[in-house]
Amino acid sequence: MNDHTVEVEYRGAVHVVPVGTTVEEFLLLADGEIPETVLAALVNRRQVMLDFPLRGKVEVEPVHYGTRQAEHVYKRSVSLMLYEACLDLYPKVRLVIGQSLGNSYHFQVRGEHPPYEEMAPALEAAMRAIRDEDRRFVRRTVTIEEVEDFFRKRGCEDKLSLLETRRSSTVHTVTCGSFVDIAHGPYAPRTGCLKTFGVVPYGDGLLLRFPRRANRDRLPALAPRKKLYETYIETLHWQELLGVRHVGELNRIGLAGEVGEIIRVAEGLHEKKLAQLADAIAARRDEVRVILVAGPSSSGKTTFIKRLGIQLKVNGIEPVGLSLDNYYIDRERTPLDEDGHPDFESIEALDLPLFHDQLARLLAGEEIRTPRYDFVSGTRRPEEQWIPMRLEDNQVLLIEGIHGLNPRLTESVDDSRKFRIFISALTQLAIDDHNRIFTADARLIRRIVRDRLFRGFTAERTLELWERVRRGEGRWIFPFQEQADVMFNSALVYEQAVLKTYAERFLLQVPRQSRAYTEAYRLLKFLSLFVPVFPDEVPQTSILREFIGGSAFEY
Repeated sequence: MNDHTVEVEYRGAVHVVPVGTTVEEFLLLADGEIPETVLAALVNRRQVMLDFPLRGKVEVEPVHYGTRQAEHVYKRSVSLMLYEACLDLYPKVRLVIGQSLGNSYHFQVRGEHPPYEEMAPALEAAMRAIRDEDRRFVRRTVTIEEVEDFFRKRGCEDKLSLLETRRSSTVHTVTCGSFVDIAHGPYAPRTGCLKTFGVVPYGDGLLLRFPRRANRDRLPALAPRKKLYETYIETLHWQELLGVRHVGELNRIGLAGEVGEIIRVAEGLHEKKLAQLADAIAARRDEVRVILVAGPSSSGKTTFIKRLGIQLKVNGIEPVGLSLDNYYIDRERTPLDEDGHPDFESIEALDLPLFHDQLARLLAGEEIRTPRYDFVSGTRRPEEQWIPMRLEDNQVLLIEGIHGLNPRLTESVDDSRKFRIFISALTQLAIDDHNRIFTADARLIRRIVRDRLFRGFTAERTLELWERVRRGEGRWIFPFQEQADVMFNSALVYEQAVLKTYAERFLLQVPRQSRAYTEAYRLLKFLSLFVPVFPDEVPQTSILREFIGGSAFEY
């Protein structure tokens, strides 16, 4: 190797090419063609666009559709096509990205516009025309002064505020026509790679629909997400009260030393919602005997339950916890997942007959002895170590676990006797009007911090397990979320700024040689957008304390 060549390790062989050769040029040279399923590439485990120039000594790996990494690229690229189509058809209309609903993004529509029923098919048709033209996604590197001048002329305050704290002298922009955006990650090489999408009216706005990773050739059925949408609208109302929609706005408040007020209001909104939940349960105290709480990993279920318990006691109701963890079957009998690993997320990993029997007896007023599970040995402890339990008249049974909303768990209990709560961290904040924060990323950062501080897991280990965790959530948690009586959004608008002070250090410990480095690098770039907020002003009862420590509750 010299200053004029690059050593590229690819599929077990080493290739030597001229310095500056792009990934796309190299793949064409090495393979003769590039399948349209290749949306990006990993260069030394960093995800890049195919226009990335190669230098030095590198390993190259294509990123194909069907992976989570490619899913991010696909959705980001299709969204840019939507913005381009809207600029062309409705130049005075502004689309504002919102929450993920199912496998779709919801958009608010600002400015005068035709009815959504007319707008949606027109936008989809324009996007299909852009796709069929097979336009290239063009990335440019421009000075920060140049891009600020561009956005200032167009009144893009959301992007200008984000750029205020950027210390790099240059910015990457991307376009597939006239609409120009800041590139917050790789885009597909061409619009022709994005075969499947849809635009439909939904609520007070539009849904941009995507195919699932398992099949890029068709859109899944559009299932109603009434409860999720209601929670999303509630979140928008909270944002209006807080006056913070974008990362740039949060950064401005942090630099002005005014973030304490945002923290207090955000926490007050949580407490108000918890009180409303307790009041709703109290209003049905004559019939409700079981409260079921379910939610994905790192949604803050443990702190939520403790805070809800306080509000229930204010209403004269005493919650009694029944942990599903104690109903695991012996580890050697645990069902296996498709990779041959024990599937602890499966409902079949629980002793359902024992649970059903004891639940029925508790609700009948009988005393039972609840089992105790030894996680070290992976077996149930002897019966003489089981704990007596009886449900008194002023008590309700509170069951928390990933299967809390699965009908099979409480099939013997009439619905009128149950109050079902789904809790998740539905990120309230967006990067700017056109780029959202992945809800799963918010939970992943929480988990990285908690695992490192309190469970002895490195960030590398947490990242390695995350895909399996997500797969279990998709199978055993999210399909039942709409069965909840109430959804609780545990996200806090300021939390990434606090978590950054911990997560950056833990992510920097992930070795470049690790498979987890790709995600670590991506998350570090995301966290770099935030002005850090120190945790001093975070209340001891905050859900965030479950992850950073200093909570008033014992876990």
